[in-house]
Amino acid sequence: MHFTKGQIIFSICFAVVFIVGLIWAYRKDKTVDQKYFKGVAPKLILTIILVYSFIFLIIKLLHRA
Repeated sequence: MHFTKGQIIFSICFAVVFIVGLIWAYRKDKTVDQKYFKGVAPKLILTIILVYSFIFLIIKLLHRA
């Protein structure tokens, strides 16, 4: 499968504009996120670990039976 020159140019332009948009949105929301989500990271990490541990335990118990 070969890409035309136009498709390659479009994909490069799209990627650049998309990345610039992500950076702009991140910088815009950075101050708001620090205000509203202060101290959430440890709770989020703990919750993710607990959920994965629970799923792991369920899978191990089901395969043992």
